[in-house]
Formats: sequence, C-alpha cells, structure tokens
Amino acid sequence: MIEIINTNDKERRQQKLEKLLARGVSYDPELIKQVSGILSDIRKRGDDALIDYTARFDGVQLEPEELQVSEESLERAAAGVDAKVLEAMRRAIENIRAFHQRQLETSWEIEPSPGIMLGQRVQPIESVGLYVPGGTAAYPSSVLMNVIPAQVAGVRRIAVATPPRNLASNPAVAAALRELRIDEVYSVGGAQAIGAFAYGTNTVRAVHKITGPGNRFVAAAKQLVFGVVGIDSIAGPTEVVIVADDSARAEYVAADLMAQAEHAEDSAAVLITTSMHLAQGVLLEIDLQMRALSRSAIIRKSLEEFGVILITDSLDEAFELVNQLAPEHVQVMTTDGDGDSQKIKHAGAVFIGQHSPTALGDYFAGPNHVLPTGGTARFSSPLTVHDFMKRSNVVRYSAAAFRDAAESIATLATVEGLHAHAQSALIRGEVR
Repeated sequence: MIEIINTNDKERRQQKLEKLLARGVSYDPELIKQVSGILSDIRKRGDDALIDYTARFDGVQLEPEELQVSEESLERAAAGVDAKVLEAMRRAIENIRAFHQRQLETSWEIEPSPGIMLGQRVQPIESVGLYVPGGTAAYPSSVLMNVIPAQVAGVRRIAVATPPRNLASNPAVAAALRELRIDEVYSVGGAQAIGAFAYGTNTVRAVHKITGPGNRFVAAAKQLVFGVVGIDSIAGPTEVVIVADDSARAEYVAADLMAQAEHAEDSAAVLITTSMHLAQGVLLEIDLQMRALSRSAIIRKSLEEFGVILITDSLDEAFELVNQLAPEHVQVMTTDGDGDSQKIKHAGAVFIGQHSPTALGDYFAGPNHVLPTGGTARFSSPLTVHDFMKRSNVVRYSAAAFRDAAESIATLATVEGLHAHAQSALIRGEVR
C-alpha cells in the first residue's frame, strides 16, 4: 500500500521525490480553452450564462432570483447544524480571530530630513469574493479561514459563492456563514462563479479579489482572471511530510498520514524517519486503522500513488529532503522537536511535537490553513490578513527639500533618455 524506500536506494528515492514534486498545478491547454470559453460567456451573457452552466454542470435549474441565497434559506440551512458542531466552531472562530489580529498592519510616516515626509498608507481591499467548494466533503473550516482574516483586515464587502445544494446538504457551511454574519451568498459553483466575481452580472456584483479553494476548473479560472481581480493563489493537491525518530508513536504517525491522504487521491503523505522499527509499526497501524475509516478507498489510492516512507541515516539528511520538497505541512515528531524544526527552510506550516498534528492547524489552533503547496513554499506564504490589505506609498517634499534633489533627479532621468522627466524636476528648482 505505502512503500518503504531504504537509505541506500538513492535512485528510487529520487524518482519518488520527482513524482511528488510533479503533482503541482500543471498547464493543461484543453482545460484552459474550456474554462476560457466559460469565462467569456459569463462576461457576455451574465446571469443567463450562470443559469445555463448551473443546469449543465450541477443539474439544478435556477430562476434568476434564486442565484442569490435568501436570508431565510441560509437560516433554514444553518438550523440543521448539530449543537456540538456549533460549539466547536465558535471555539475555532475565537482562536482564528485572535491569531489573525496579531497580523494587523498600520499606516506609518517618517521624516528622514527636514521638509521630507515619506510613508505608507495601509488600507483594506474594498470587496472580496470567497469560493466555497461542494463535493463529497463539507468545508466550513475554509469559510472560517478565508472570511476571518478578511474581516480582521476591515474588508467592507465579503461575498460567498458555493454550488447549489451545498448549503442544504452541508449545514455546517451555512452555520459558519451565519456565525460570521455573511449574508451575500450566491448559489453558483465552478469556473462560472469565478467569472461572475471577476466580471459581475446583473445579480452578482464584481469584487476586487477572489480567494478560496476549488477543483482544477476553479483553479484555472482564477489563473485566467488574475489581473482583472486579485487572487490568493493557485493551489495544488494537499501534502504532509512527517519527520520522526524512534521517539514517535506509530499509531499517531499512521493516523496523521491517513488524515492527509483522505483529502483526495492525489494527496501526498510522506514519512521520513531514521527508524526502520517505526516504519514497520506505521505500516501495521495503517492497515489496522484504515478498516474503520469512511474514506478508506480514497486513502488507499492516495497512499499507493503518493505515499512513501523514506528511511534516512540521520535527521540532518531527513530535513534536507524536507527542504527539497518544500511541502505544505511538516510535522516534526522527534526527541528535540523545537531544535530540529529550525532546520526547516521551506514549509507552509510547521507542527512540532507528538500532540501537534496537521489536523490541529486545519481546524482549531488559529494560524491559517490556506498554505502554499507543490514546492511553492520556497517563495510563498500562508494566507494572512495582509492578503486582504493593500499599501500605498506616500511622498511629500517641501520646496527647499525638492530644490536639493532636483539636479540628481534630472541627471538620472537624462541618462534614461526621459527628458520630460528631467524638465519636470528642473522647472521646480533654480537649477535650469
């Protein structure tokens, strides 16, 4: 089911690493062509196109007035949530909001010399569209992780799009929207929802930025509308790398690998360990625990294709492999977790210790679970409050301060052949 690759099998190990890294979002000309056609149609026909695609892809025939979810429908769907789920959600909201409050930036000014003021104005983006996918699993956690940082940033308008039937079949999603007081909700899914947010229709008002997860059609649509609107990222399949020594408990490691694998068949679950004894124990635990899991078929396929246990001679070698993969999640389950975690250069999120599984970050701890995937942690960061804010530079010079700078400005402009720029500087000074 999940293969073990020994430390001396360097060629096989490298082949597996390359297969894992190749899971990222790839360019698919046929997909881009199909999605581009959908987006063009939304731009031309607006609501009529949304209704047609909803009927075609979701099998739901909506009337124009049904494109936006009514407050009564949202309340009715949210009423179906279990009280225990609602209590857990409220605790998670408190943790997520507290963490993201620490990320707030403020505007600032400096006076480097008399007569000169330089600064930066920090303002929230005015409007954001959040996409909430449907499918086999409900994701109220995605609602929390996208809406809360936007609210903390001060975004005035937050709209949500989700496929029809999703709220009725997943009351926890509806409850999350109600708890966060989101009342602009559209019953639209897929690439067509992204197009509606980007270009606007009679019913769906355009936004300035789109965030949230989705399938490959949603990812392609976000890629194509970038520039018309901002986007959070083009996310690929999810992944976890666990680094463990013989102090780790096999049942914990097995459970954490399968927790990641159950997302989808292209999820990656990797254990890197110095202990063959632990590796063998993990294999036994996976076989034992999987029997009771509802998504065992998905887990099995994921582990067969993208699961692996890599045996290394040392933890230093293990962390070299981590940095090569630059994964979304890294769990450090070693004797000196704090110290060992300092060796990680590239990761979306780092979980340290036997009692800090990825699932803790997915739902409850507070840091955002929207993370860079597919090796992009080499240059990308988690979703934060900063993603919902924009910065403007501010410059103010007095006449005296500008006269002191005018000749230097003109010199630099002239060397670039931009003589009107030079004139703009010199006309204000006494250096003509």
